[in-house]
Amino acid sequence: MLGLQLPKKEGTPLHILCLGAHPDDIEIGCGGTLLYLKHTLPSVRLHWVVFTARDARAQEATKAFELFAAGCEKKIILKQYRDGFLPYHGAQVKESFEELKMDVNPDLIFCPWRGDAHQDHRLISELTWNTFRNHLILEYEIPKYDGDIGRPNLFVPLDRTSYETKVGYLFEAFASQQSKPWFDRQLFMGLMRIRGMECNAPSDYAEAFHVRKAVLG
Repeated sequence: MLGLQLPKKEGTPLHILCLGAHPDDIEIGCGGTLLYLKHTLPSVRLHWVVFTARDARAQEATKAFELFAAGCEKKIILKQYRDGFLPYHGAQVKESFEELKMDVNPDLIFCPWRGDAHQDHRLISELTWNTFRNHLILEYEIPKYDGDIGRPNLFVPLDRTSYETKVGYLFEAFASQQSKPWFDRQLFMGLMRIRGMECNAPSDYAEAFHVRKAVLG
């Protein structure tokens, strides 16, 4: 399978912007890839934004961030918009993106997939593309009851340490979600196993992303 290498600037970290509508979106969608990049690249700088991090969920988001971003130059921003209502705060969320644009110029951006069935996820995806028009954007997937899993076109094979650590961190950080039927080790591992099969990953596990536009060279 054809591989695409991320550009590496000698002596400078790869600057990654991670955008999530909710605490646990980033970690479920691209947590394994972030761990893989952190372990394989000389240096990574993480800029992490969660838009509906309130009360106990804000504490969980911070704990997860510290786990996944350990050892990196890093920054986290927690917004307190109401879960499930992001599209109804559209102007304010757009302002948050405009502020972010003035603060960061990342090499790589992770955000939700535009075809996601959750309205909060779709808005974050739309505003990511609206705001960062000349950046490499990878849209991650989040399994859910709605049955909206698509056909991603970019795969990141994961070593065992990355995918096992990802799932372990999810359960370590997000205690409030563990009573929910979808928050399940078999589900998280199962999706990565399917994506690993689709890209013939050496370890059998991978994460996958949707890429709308990319430039080679």
